[in-house]
Order: sequence, then C-alpha cells, then structure tokens
Amino acid sequence: MRVLWLVVGLLAVTDARAQSPPYPQIERGRYLATVGDCTACHTAPGGPPFSGGLGLNTPFGTIYSSNITPDPKTGIGPWTEDDLWRVLHEGHRRDGSEIYPAMPYPWMTRTTRADSDAIFAYLRTLPAVERPKPGNDLFPPLNLRISVSGWNLLFFKPEAFAPDPQKSEAWNRGAYIVIGLGHCGGCHTKLDMLGAAEDSHALQGNTLDGWYAPDLTGNRTTGLGNWSEAEIVAYLHTGRNARAIAAGPMAEVVMDSTQHMTPTDLQAIATYLHSMPETGTAAPTPSVEAKVRTAGMAIYRDNCAACHGAQGTGASELIPSLIGDGAVVGTDPISVLHVILHGATANHTQFAPTDPGMPAFDWKLSDAQVAAVATFIRTNWGNQASVVNASMVRDTRETLRDAGAE
Repeated sequence: MRVLWLVVGLLAVTDARAQSPPYPQIERGRYLATVGDCTACHTAPGGPPFSGGLGLNTPFGTIYSSNITPDPKTGIGPWTEDDLWRVLHEGHRRDGSEIYPAMPYPWMTRTTRADSDAIFAYLRTLPAVERPKPGNDLFPPLNLRISVSGWNLLFFKPEAFAPDPQKSEAWNRGAYIVIGLGHCGGCHTKLDMLGAAEDSHALQGNTLDGWYAPDLTGNRTTGLGNWSEAEIVAYLHTGRNARAIAAGPMAEVVMDSTQHMTPTDLQAIATYLHSMPETGTAAPTPSVEAKVRTAGMAIYRDNCAACHGAQGTGASELIPSLIGDGAVVGTDPISVLHVILHGATANHTQFAPTDPGMPAFDWKLSDAQVAAVATFIRTNWGNQASVVNASMVRDTRETLRDAGAE
C-alpha cells in the first residue's frame, strides 16, 4: 500500500511539473515585465509588488490599477493566457468589458503572443496577494465602462508589430520596445482633449503629473537630435550622462526598468530613437525684458551657480547641465518650475549609486522670482525657450499642491 501511495504521489508531482511553464519562459516573462515596467503602475507606495491599488491621475478623474498577482479572489488567479492576451492586444478584461486606456494597451497591442504568454507565466509565479482594487473615481459618463467602447471605435485598433524589412534587426527591436511593449509614447506623446495620443506629435513631449516628459525625436533644440547613441544608452542604463540626469517619473523608469535591460536592448532603443527625424520648426529667439533678465541672472548667481556653474554646465553625470536639456527647454516649463519649487533627487542605480539632490526653493523665492530665474535658464547659453511669468508659477504651485508633490 505504501508503494502504491508513493507511485501516486510521484505521478502527481510529475503531472504538476509537466503542466508548469518551463523555467526559460518564466525567466523571459520576468524580463519582459521589466521592459514593460509593469511594476510602475501595478504597485502602490508601500504595497506588495504587482498588487495594484495605485491611483493614476487623469483629466477625467482617478483610475486605480489592478492586482495582477495570482490571487484567486482579487487578482488574476482564475485567468488563462488568453485572458492576458486580450488585455494587452484588445484592451478587454476577462469578462469582455473594456479597459480604461490608462492601461497602455494602445501601445501594448503590438506585444507578440509569445511575449504575452511569457509574461503570464511569470505573473503566475508571484506570491498571491489578496488586495481588492479600489473603485475608480471618474466623472460621469466616463464612470461607465461602456463609454470606452466609443473611445476605442474612434482611437484604437488592435494591431501586431510589423517589422520593417528595410531596417536592421536592432532598429526593429528598438521600435518594438519604444512603440510597443515599452509604451514610451504613453508619457512622451501629447494627448488630445479626449485622452487619445496625437499621432502627429508622436514622442514629441507631453505634460503629466506635474512633469514634462521631453521630446524624444531628432529635434536639435528640444529633442535628442544632438545626442549620440552611446549617450542614450548611458542615460537609460545609469540614469545619467554628460547632458542630463533622470528625475521625477523618468528616474523611476530607470530604477524599475531600463537599468535592468540587456545591453542589446538598450542599444536597440538607442538605434531606433537616433533614427527619428527632426520635428517641429526652429524656435524663435525669445524676447525677455531687461529687468527680468537682470533679476533672473542675480537670482541664478546667488542660488544656482554654485552647483550648476556660472555658464550652466553643471558637473558631468552628477549635476545636470542646463544647456539644451529637453526638460529645461521643453514646450512646457513645468519640470523646471517643479524642480525649482520642490527640489529633486536623482535616481541611484547599481551602475551609478550616487543620488545627488537639489533643495527646494518654494519657501524662499516669490512667484516673480521663480519666473525670472526660470526665464533666465530657459533663454540663456543658447537656450531658446519661451519665457515664464508669475501667473504660470502660481498655477504650478497649485498644481503640485493638488497632486501632493513634495
């Protein structure tokens, strides 16, 4: 009898192992979930990884992310591979209802079925966390999911990634990450009044959550036109290079995602971004009142020059240069104002463990003074960005206060 039970037990273990995904698929899924930065939205501050509950601010209210651990009650425990594929490719939940496009399925629709299945295999290995998703807080009629069906009819069509046979393997891999699984356009592409990406402004910069996600095109004034492929790789790998240091949401992307990517994938992203054409027109020379320039110069000299240098050059890979930085000269000055008002701390990675910070000046400088120094920075040393006025600073203070920025 003991022998019989032993045989039955061994058969059960063998059957369970046969039904489990192979380790290489699980490990690939872990890496792909990192490339897709799933943890950024599906992990709330202080919460267990991937258990959801993060409030995503939109112009239409707050949407809370889902629990994607294999919990049978509140997570994806009952899901199949087909269910996750429908989420990524079609934007539909397991019950067939629509997903709000705060989940970036308009980009992730290009994820391959093999990659979707690998991600699912990995998610099934996570510790199950029972954590119900909070109810969304959206304005009517958007609080009804059926409203998303109309949005999808207007702005979304499931599609597969189509490699360009005229381009290199690296270019196509970079395109797959940037406009697909990595959904860079989710932050770096401007949205219209209905929350749909403006394809005519793809990757040309966008404002969200009190920050400006800079232009990633070949624009030599506001984008990456002057960056080398090596500089793009270094930025994604370490969060810094001689031109810029990641801060705000991008610092989190580097921490959670890009620093963990393979050198091959980082080079692929750089290859794709470096190939993008220059967009937009040359910025006109800004007109700055003499008294504003004088005031801005004095404030900069007294509060900023000690670190950023008299000529705004900073210290390579430690203190960002203010010359030609996309966040500095971007269409929207909110990132500059955010950092001046509330300060910022750079990311620290395994390859760049020092995380330099900048103090806040909201307690010290008036709206007019912040506007003057921001204008000085955005229009000096060859920078040609728009001027900033006191009302813009006042509005930014309110925006950051409402968003709970610190």
